[in-house]
Amino acid sequence: MAVKKVFAVLLALLMLALSSFTAASAEEEPYTIHVEDESYYQKFQGQGLEINVYNWGEYMANDSFNFVDVNQEFEKLTGIKVNYTLFASNEELYAKMSSGGTTYDVIIPSDYMIGRMIKDGMLQKLDFDNIPNYKYIDQEYRNKNYDPENEYSVPYFWGVVGIIYNKTMIDASEITGWDIFWDEKYADNMLMFANSRDAFAISLLDLGYSFNTTDEGELREAAAHLSEQKPLVQAYVMDEIYDKMEGGEAAFAPYYNGDAVLMMSECEDLAFYIPENTSIFVDAFCIPEEAKNKEAAEMYINFMCEPEVGAANSIFVGYSTPMTAAWELLDEDTHNNEAAYPDPELLEKLDSFATLPRETNGLVDQLWTEIIASDVGSGGWLLILLLVLLIGSSVVINAVRKSHKHKRMMD
Repeated sequence: MAVKKVFAVLLALLMLALSSFTAASAEEEPYTIHVEDESYYQKFQGQGLEINVYNWGEYMANDSFNFVDVNQEFEKLTGIKVNYTLFASNEELYAKMSSGGTTYDVIIPSDYMIGRMIKDGMLQKLDFDNIPNYKYIDQEYRNKNYDPENEYSVPYFWGVVGIIYNKTMIDASEITGWDIFWDEKYADNMLMFANSRDAFAISLLDLGYSFNTTDEGELREAAAHLSEQKPLVQAYVMDEIYDKMEGGEAAFAPYYNGDAVLMMSECEDLAFYIPENTSIFVDAFCIPEEAKNKEAAEMYINFMCEPEVGAANSIFVGYSTPMTAAWELLDEDTHNNEAAYPDPELLEKLDSFATLPRETNGLVDQLWTEIIASDVGSGGWLLILLLVLLIGSSVVINAVRKSHKHKRMMD
């Protein structure tokens, strides 16, 4: 009898726990996507179409269990299968596109790379009749120098480059600009960009030059400055910065504000500083010249410009949306987050990367290769190969590793 009573009590407790779990689950409904014109997305249903999308790592909402997977939502709505792969830097994207052998329908380069690819004939002009949601893109992000006539791109996110640092390892008062990256006091305790354009920009700014310079003398001086810095650098990173900064392996690193927002949400020891002489950038959807399913690709871009989709992506990746209608769906904490949405007065002072001449790009690539390979003797080229492999694999590693629970930030 006593056993039966104990069993009855345990059963009651179990039922109570289950009911509490159910109630909690009911309170936290999954993020739902509503589109303005569902009929628009039915055109290709039942045709078995597929599109290949090439994007940055950690750069689109893809958690169907805790939040929402926007690619899955697009597939359900349209019947178009999305083959989704990742890259770690604009330079990796460009190299992959230039080598041929792989066809993509949608890519998401940054501004200066878009300009470079337009010059090289690598992108198609868009048919904006198939992208009616372009109307949601704020005027501030149209007619930029990389695509002045708005023919080849649709803005996805914007951001700034700053310094993410660990408050337990360095005092905020010591970070006043890019010169901190040449402070011997922090030897082997700093990280650096593993891509040439951002690395050269920091060096040029520290020397007092424009990061859009085409002057060979200034670029060579910047390269020498980076070579002087190299012994102080613990590692050259892209997506692997998540593990290193969240794990307290380095005191500070230069990186993009959207990623900093996510890292700070995971580690309360981290903070973000935005220098007054940094860069502002835009990443945008484009369609490569060799794309096989252009109209389906334009439908995909249009879907990503749905306000609720734009808001979901912004919530998930931490980056700033160029769509006013999506921004309005975000909560007040996000609106007031100065890492995600810096002071407008600061933004007015910032410049963006220009598209450099082919010969300047070639010189920068050559100088960067020499920097990475220097002082390692015959193992230099092996180091370069390992670095390339590390950058590429880090995208996959971080996509698997990171399982953030992104709360719903909409009313």
